[in-house]
Amino acid sequence: MRLALREVLLAFRRAPLLAVLAVTTIAFSLYAFSLFGLVALNIRQALRDIEDRVEIRAFLVEGTRDAQVEELMQGIGNMPQVADAGYVSPDSALVRARAELEEFRDVMEGSFLPASVELRLKDGSRDPETVKEVARRLQTYPQVEEVRYGREWVEKLYRIRNLAGLAGSVLGAVFALVSVIIIGSTIRMSILARTREIEIMRLVGATNMFVRLPYLLDGALKGLVGGVLAVALAWGTSTLVTRSLLETRFFEPSQVLLGIAAGGVLGLLGSWLSVGRHLRQVWRDS
Repeated sequence: MRLALREVLLAFRRAPLLAVLAVTTIAFSLYAFSLFGLVALNIRQALRDIEDRVEIRAFLVEGTRDAQVEELMQGIGNMPQVADAGYVSPDSALVRARAELEEFRDVMEGSFLPASVELRLKDGSRDPETVKEVARRLQTYPQVEEVRYGREWVEKLYRIRNLAGLAGSVLGAVFALVSVIIIGSTIRMSILARTREIEIMRLVGATNMFVRLPYLLDGALKGLVGGVLAVALAWGTSTLVTRSLLETRFFEPSQVLLGIAAGGVLGLLGSWLSVGRHLRQVWRDS
């Protein structure tokens, strides 16, 4: 391992420009990957914020007594999908309507709005089927006259979330593949520059792993350094967008560390694939 690390340092000293170019290329490749990750993270957060607004409203039969309302609230409280529920009296509904529709407040007189119960569902229970099931159970109560939850809106939101998740997975895989290809290309240049040295090492009995290890470490280290630079660039971009345009969310510390580690893994993978292919070519030609 010490010899391998020494070889990596010697390679950097021999061709510092090539090493800097390789790290910069990897950094910008991972930076593009990080930017996509930031966009996906903020889109997911925006969809989660919208999902938090998903609610079911059960309008009660006129003249429902307090005891019946209490019975309904107890039944709703026993539903495992429900996060919280609140009773809205006719007077409270009227006050809310006047506040939200100020242009019509003069024509809103008396308690002409029905009482209702508003439900918010737990995270993970906001898909169309679960919302539909909760609405169906509410409709079975005799106190409930009508249940509304914006069925089309909920289904559309769920489709958008699934589509965003699929697009994120596909594009993430594409960016990862591009990173591996770029890292492999930089390692290939290092191998081609040291072809004569590799031939000599092979003639004196060096094992395959002994020859490969410096390049694997080289790729992993370049991936780690590129990952650090990519995270720094992504943080700067996120800060600039937040100050200039809109509030954005950055990665959590654990996600930052995971991203840097991913850079090292991608570097190692790219090196492994490139070293195996091009060393076989060098040995075949020698």
